[in-house]
Amino acid sequence: MFKPETVYFENEGIKKLNEYVQEINPSKIIILVDENTHKYCYPKFITDLETDSTIEIIEVESGEIHKNIQTCYQLWLSLSDVGADRKTLMINLGGGVVTDMGSFVASTYMRGIKFINIPTTLLSMSDASVGGKTGVDLDSLKNLVGTFSLAEMVLVHSQFLETLDEVQLKSGFAEVIKHALIADKNQWEELKSIDYKNINQLKDFLPKTVSIKADIVTQDYKEQNIRKNLNFGHTIGHALESMYLQSGTTVFHGEAVAMGMLAESYISKELELLSEEEFKEIEKYILNIYTVYPFSEDDFEFIFSAMRKDKKNENNDFRFSLLEKIGKGVYNQKVSEKLILASFYYLIDLGK
Repeated sequence: MFKPETVYFENEGIKKLNEYVQEINPSKIIILVDENTHKYCYPKFITDLETDSTIEIIEVESGEIHKNIQTCYQLWLSLSDVGADRKTLMINLGGGVVTDMGSFVASTYMRGIKFINIPTTLLSMSDASVGGKTGVDLDSLKNLVGTFSLAEMVLVHSQFLETLDEVQLKSGFAEVIKHALIADKNQWEELKSIDYKNINQLKDFLPKTVSIKADIVTQDYKEQNIRKNLNFGHTIGHALESMYLQSGTTVFHGEAVAMGMLAESYISKELELLSEEEFKEIEKYILNIYTVYPFSEDDFEFIFSAMRKDKKNENNDFRFSLLEKIGKGVYNQKVSEKLILASFYYLIDLGK
């Protein structure tokens, strides 16, 4: 059975990192940051790193808009310019954009160099940095280019959560909600007592939510079956995120996924997979935290176009990962265009 990269938490992660660096003795250590993690997270991290290897810092601009092949090209050139070789270790210190793109660049430079993910946002800690998926966007289409490539390890340390504003915490919390909805009813019940703005509560809960993803990835690394459940909320959520991105409206990934979870819970209910009672429970909980951003019928063509490029689709049919009940996801569900349209109108009504 496939074993994914090991995830370490808090100070144990720092210890394991230093042991690993001492063991492999890299020719060079590249630390990938954006301007925010360079300023706020790098000083916290570098004091803990014990190494005699040469350290080079490469900075990219923050934001999903920069997660593209053009940025990767500059990163490949930067790696070449600083003399990175196959014994180089790359450490991706940042949120989902940095870990997604840094992992992709590392997995392709010289056909693959070792890399470690150190997520600094709740989104990246709970989801993006774990599981071996790398990727960048193709124009406004999310993660259309990428590889499956495992980090040597993932280090989750709650100290970095202190650098985040409320919107970033809220965005990351959507993935925490998703994990509970698709896999663990008990965790869903626990979530109701958690304040996503309380870092101490998040710190205690992170190992639980990460364990859900790690367990699913262990069973299905290349996303042939059960791993598709992790896409709940993302079929519509990614399409909405792409739509807002191309229109210049700032909507964070987790906010779009929250809207996607509402729409896909509605679809689950209409297909009589999810009970009306549980649908209303999910709806009430999500709406208590998240905003449903406006869009209109004029956006439908773009949203459908983005959804048609979803990697789960088969034979031109829309395939969704939905909910059978709270705590149990179900994948490869064929959904009609008519029902998808109904879910759009449902969201528009919620946003009024």
